[in-house]
Amino acid sequence: MKECIGMLLAGGEGKRLGELTHHLAKPAVPFGGKYRIIDFTLSNCTNSGISTLGVLTQYSPLELNKHIGNGKPWDMDKQSGVTVLSPYTAKTGGDWYSGTADAIYQNMHFINQFDPEYVLVISGDHIYQMDYQKMLEQHKKTNADATISVIEVPWDDASRFGILNVSDNLRIYEFEEKPKNPQSNLASMGIYIFKWSKLKAYLLEDAHNKASRHDFGKDIIPAMLDDTQRLFAYRFDGYWKDVGTIRSYWEANMDLLDENLSLKSNHKEWRIYTHDSNLPPQYVSQTATVSNSLINSGCLIHGNIENSILFRNVHVEQASTVRQSIIHPGVRIGENCKLNRVIVMENTVIPKGTAIEVDEFQEPFVINQEILGGMLTPAGGESK
Repeated sequence: MKECIGMLLAGGEGKRLGELTHHLAKPAVPFGGKYRIIDFTLSNCTNSGISTLGVLTQYSPLELNKHIGNGKPWDMDKQSGVTVLSPYTAKTGGDWYSGTADAIYQNMHFINQFDPEYVLVISGDHIYQMDYQKMLEQHKKTNADATISVIEVPWDDASRFGILNVSDNLRIYEFEEKPKNPQSNLASMGIYIFKWSKLKAYLLEDAHNKASRHDFGKDIIPAMLDDTQRLFAYRFDGYWKDVGTIRSYWEANMDLLDENLSLKSNHKEWRIYTHDSNLPPQYVSQTATVSNSLINSGCLIHGNIENSILFRNVHVEQASTVRQSIIHPGVRIGENCKLNRVIVMENTVIPKGTAIEVDEFQEPFVINQEILGGMLTPAGGESK
């Protein structure tokens, strides 16, 4: 019997990330110079001692499944470790996951084999560093049926989130999904701990409710509140970012360059694990200048890099300038290019003389080879 196992929801399509998720599951999108978004949640599990984890995939899972593999980078290749759970069919039926709660319902057999007392439900598309054991300790101390992690958001942004209204002892008495006039600024982070016996009963009931959307926020949590079950909020005061839009994805990457923020990819006591490319060290030539940037292995820099993040094996030629940009693996940037506030997708080749500069008040611009081809004149070298 396991005291607590984790179920990681990683099947989201991430439509608001546009081209970044056209052929890629949102949790598999590259992040922070050497990671993928899901690495932060997987590392939180490892650092929190959650050693049994089911990862539920659905949308474009190929790269995500390859990345997770047997879980070795996160030390989850031993015993029960990590198991990728894709939608399936059986003699009794089966279908695509129709909601977050349905995804857990369809994999109850996986959870039951460990007979856990508690189940941690998390998402693979947020950037944060959190000790789930502290949340579990509060869950046990309050004898809660469910504990939901919350973070204070600016009041002006509260209407974009699921908002929890709580009493002085943090007991939840109301949940509002994206309220027009929020009573509280405590936003749900999409992180839940349930008593498994209690959650199982609600999942079984929800599965037979044809009017349900089979979603934790819209159905399971409101149903538990209607039944006056013991639901408590767990306050988190660290860094947390929902990278659901191009702007928030760009901002979260840029936050890694801010020494004053608590988010640190090189935190010695809370490491972020991922695959190592085993490429040679980066080379910065005499003609290059680099300031406040993350430059990964295999990069070859002859130009000027400012406030940017370069993934592995990126080449930047002479007299080119890259500012406030995110450059994914394998990109080639020719001579005399100017890139400002752009996100360049994997293996894109940018011809010499290309200039793509985005105003600071506009959303950062995503380019790949196809988009770039539509922007350039037939002669190449000039943007429209």
